[in-house]
Amino acid sequence: MRAMADRALAALAARPFARHLALLLGYLGAGIAVTWPRATYLAGRLPDTIDQSSYVWGLWWVAHQIAHLGNPWFTDHLGAPAGVALGFDTLMPLVGAVMAPVTLLFGPSASYNLLAMVLPGLLCYVMYRAARLWLSSEVPAIVAGALYGLATMLTWQDWYHQNLAAGALFLPLTLEAAVRLIRQPGRRQAAVLGLVLGASVLVNQESAIMAAVLAAGVLLPWLVRRPVLAKLRRAAPAAAVTVLAASPQLAAMAGQALTGGAAISPRVLAHWDAVYGAPLTTLFAPSPRVSAAGLTAISSVFFYAHPREGIPTFGVVLSALAVLGLVVAWHRPSARLLALAWGASAALALGPVLAIGGHRFIPLAAGWHGVRMSAVLPYTWFVHIPGLAAFREADRLALIGLVPAALLAGSAVAWLGARARPLLIAALAAAALEAGYAGNPQVGIIPTTMPALDSPIAADRSGSLVVDVPFGLRGGVAPYGRRISYRALVLATADGHPRASSYTSWVPASTVAAIARHPFYRRLNAAESGQGSSPTQLRLARQDLRRMRVGWAMVWKAAPAILAYLRGTGFRFRYRAYGVLVFRRLILVFRRLRRMCDRFRRPAGALSVM
Repeated sequence: MRAMADRALAALAARPFARHLALLLGYLGAGIAVTWPRATYLAGRLPDTIDQSSYVWGLWWVAHQIAHLGNPWFTDHLGAPAGVALGFDTLMPLVGAVMAPVTLLFGPSASYNLLAMVLPGLLCYVMYRAARLWLSSEVPAIVAGALYGLATMLTWQDWYHQNLAAGALFLPLTLEAAVRLIRQPGRRQAAVLGLVLGASVLVNQESAIMAAVLAAGVLLPWLVRRPVLAKLRRAAPAAAVTVLAASPQLAAMAGQALTGGAAISPRVLAHWDAVYGAPLTTLFAPSPRVSAAGLTAISSVFFYAHPREGIPTFGVVLSALAVLGLVVAWHRPSARLLALAWGASAALALGPVLAIGGHRFIPLAAGWHGVRMSAVLPYTWFVHIPGLAAFREADRLALIGLVPAALLAGSAVAWLGARARPLLIAALAAAALEAGYAGNPQVGIIPTTMPALDSPIAADRSGSLVVDVPFGLRGGVAPYGRRISYRALVLATADGHPRASSYTSWVPASTVAAIARHPFYRRLNAAESGQGSSPTQLRLARQDLRRMRVGWAMVWKAAPAILAYLRGTGFRFRYRAYGVLVFRRLILVFRRLRRMCDRFRRPAGALSVM
């Protein structure tokens, strides 16, 4: 029996499916290990940042709209009653659709945390698949996958910018699809590439731009060689399938743009462009992850002025292995192209201003909407391309460079494995020290549920609007009002009530204009600035409240002027939980009591006239 079992296991292991499944499970385990304690958040916690709450809300909204056959690219549950267009938001509609069963069964916070657990392993696996097309042996490809998916640059994004981590799945997928198209030109392979690119648009538009840049870099050297027309005909379906697959997202973006919902000051965009470039010394610095091994002096070499926006470094080990891989594979033209892609990605990630350490330089300065940028840095011209002016964060372009760097490093692993195994073991041990991310200790933790605070609102089935104070329409660009509470969006997924505040990547000008026309919101903004309201202003605000059907107010930060304004507009204090004051409009309570009394007064057997 044992011999039969051994033969059965051997036969199973020989199957490609079993090998790939075992590798995927290994990658998933490694991803959980190097991002620990992120997996523990599945028990009901979230990092205390507004982005996390936004992703949770987005997963809930997509699942809600799927269940109700609604349009996920517009919501009346944020910025209520005006609503917010979500064409340029970090909504991740494809991810939300895939995770909808989990979201509907276990809640959006569980869905979000589960994604955070599995994304590093998935990133490793898709990179491994791409690496197998370039590397001749299995082990170097496996290492290349790990160097990509477990890189600190990516695992940080998995912790705090899940849309970018999910979007990074499509970079190796794009590479694999493009290489297969070159090796086997035809409509089928072109359609696969188109599906990958189209799907990337439905996950994250910034990542889709990176995937398109990567696809162009792979295909152009092939397309310019003869016969050009025949190759174009074979590759053309990729463009058509991309547009078709991405059409819902593209239509939502176009609709928002046509209504003025995407109008952002060019000067504001140029300012953001100049802020988020990665310093040259940072891109190849040691990962700050090595501090976990007590190497604080080495980790201090890494410097980035915006630690809550990313960790844009390839790391010392990956960089060294990539350089060695280039040397040993120099005879292969594709190796030189990979090095060119890595260098171009790093150059773009510098942004329009050259930073070295803490010093900034602008060689050959030129003006761009009132902001000084360097004419010799490629990102300055990158944002001149139509449609790319709003990219904003140059450091994220370093993610493209992780792909060629991992492939070149895989070539070095193969060479060292054949000639210097002790050195290879030492390099892999050092790579393990640089792998992963354990979270920013300065970022707190919030619970995914607050029943003592939200249960009474969830029990209210009227669908009335909830006003959170501080009040604002916030996002990456063109915000309006105050910085809102992070927890409000998570609570909105539990109670289902529309919210007056919002947090989206873009704040549509049409939403701001519509909200600003409401007397209640105008005076609320004034109250948050410490200003009082006249009797006439209070009367107009009360009338506005009745039209909007506002039922609740949650005061996360109390101030005398705010409390006086809420009382003056008909709100009365109900309870306090978690330090939050909850108010209810009495007029809604009176209306509900009146309807209940009317039912009791109705004569027995009376018929309602519809």
